[in-house]
Amino acid sequence: MDELADLTAFLTVAREGGFRSAARVAGSSASRMGDAVRRLEARLGVRLLHRTTRSVTLTDAGARLLERLTPALSEVRSALDVVNDFRDRPAGRLRLNVPIAAARLVLPRIVPPFLAKYPDICLEVIAEERLVDVVAEGYDAGIRYGERLAQDMVAIPIGPRVQRFAAAASPAYLARRGRPNHPRELLDHDCLGGRFTSGPLHAWEFECDGETLSVDPKGPLIVGLGTTTDLAVDAAVAGTGIIYDFEDWLRPFIDRGELEPVLESWWPSFPGPFLYYPGRHHLPTPLRAFIDFVRTMQP
Repeated sequence: MDELADLTAFLTVAREGGFRSAARVAGSSASRMGDAVRRLEARLGVRLLHRTTRSVTLTDAGARLLERLTPALSEVRSALDVVNDFRDRPAGRLRLNVPIAAARLVLPRIVPPFLAKYPDICLEVIAEERLVDVVAEGYDAGIRYGERLAQDMVAIPIGPRVQRFAAAASPAYLARRGRPNHPRELLDHDCLGGRFTSGPLHAWEFECDGETLSVDPKGPLIVGLGTTTDLAVDAAVAGTGIIYDFEDWLRPFIDRGELEPVLESWWPSFPGPFLYYPGRHHLPTPLRAFIDFVRTMQP
């Protein structure tokens, strides 16, 4: 069991890219994680990690071990989880990888009642816009929208089934620059753009009465979608320009009068997100409990 603990520590450090971040995930300390990796390296007689003051990277040996270790430890966890079926209530850790928008707009309605119902489950949620291999990176499941789902995954609806993108601006901006009446008029306005990591600028799409239009926003600010959306919202409220994002993200500011809808009849709708997970024979008990709970929350 000590060797298994050291292997798990190595996997966590490799996955998180550092001892401090791995310690936070594992609920341990950086020194303990370091000791575990050193014990494992001494036992195997080979260095697994390159360590500098700024980074921790895998050696060739470490990369090969990680490649074989990830599915192996997943099988060990699945085997141990079988015991969960004999408990009065599910227990254990459930790891989810989700978009930032889902963490902000979907999970707050689900997580508190789920944890209240299953107090022995520890839910770990990592929110990011990077597309990850949930199996290879040690997650039990993820949340994504349909166009970004892997084809070999099982998917069930989670959260609202229809969402909209919305455009909005502050009353001060609209008083100063005027209100656009057609998406093409946005080309004459200050638009607060966004992009996914290392991706192109996100086009603003509109639809009305069967007509669809795509506008490339131009303006004084570009933010990382999800990661720095709050900065764009704050800038819009301050009168810097027009913002385009999830309606649910902007709705509180619209309801308070800090932002006003722009081109509302053109706001496009799209299907809501999905919870997805590997279609294996034995699902971890915490994941099975979460799936069942999510299904009860759907209309």
